[in-house]
Amino acid sequence: MTALILSALLMSLIVGVRYLATSGFFAWTARRIRPDIYAPADEQKAARLNRQIRREIGWSLLSVAIYGIPAGIVAQLWQAHGLTRIYSDLSAMPLWWLPVSAFLYLAVHDTWFYWTHRAMHHWPALFRTAHAVHHESRPPTAWAAMSFHPWEALSAAWLIPALTFIIPIHHGALLLVLLIATFFGVTNHMGWEIFPRRWINGWFGRHIISASHHHLHHGLYQSNYGLYFRFWDRLCGTDKGFSSDLLRP
Repeated sequence: MTALILSALLMSLIVGVRYLATSGFFAWTARRIRPDIYAPADEQKAARLNRQIRREIGWSLLSVAIYGIPAGIVAQLWQAHGLTRIYSDLSAMPLWWLPVSAFLYLAVHDTWFYWTHRAMHHWPALFRTAHAVHHESRPPTAWAAMSFHPWEALSAAWLIPALTFIIPIHHGALLLVLLIATFFGVTNHMGWEIFPRRWINGWFGRHIISASHHHLHHGLYQSNYGLYFRFWDRLCGTDKGFSSDLLRP
């Protein structure tokens, strides 16, 4: 039990450092490139933004603790007992399985996110209880990636850890999945598009979600629910395109 607790605390620390480092880097970058968003000259707007960012960081650090618990349990069960399907020996599975397993994790995560996210928007009681905290950020910043009420954090924190008991994955591919999840979570909430317009208007933008796509969700609410891919939004008729305000030249 002590080992599990220590593992959960360590993973919470790692998730917290990852959040602070990634969100901090992109917030710093956006502040330099788009000071009109992150450093407004108007004192009232600046004060309101600072309050929002403090709130986002506070909720996010609470989410960090929640995400660290299942991650710590998986880390302990893998390293000490070998009870997960995480593997370290590349010869244990064909090399082609490396990208396939990473894609499967992302696809399952995206599917779970789409349907739970959509449910939170379509059931008013669920929205008020679990999801309203995330939408207090208007517009969101790079610090809002994990700004969730504990109920919303609990709805997602267990998914990727649970997959490690079902789908075999190399620890390097799992790290890549976690890095991609962090990158999309942060950059989709920046209020500023990091990808050029030709990417958004090309293959990448037709299939992959970026800030231009997700930012529209924070304005319209009843659309653009996906996390990584536009597949479910398009299939279910909830894809409303991009926010033209964010598209770069």
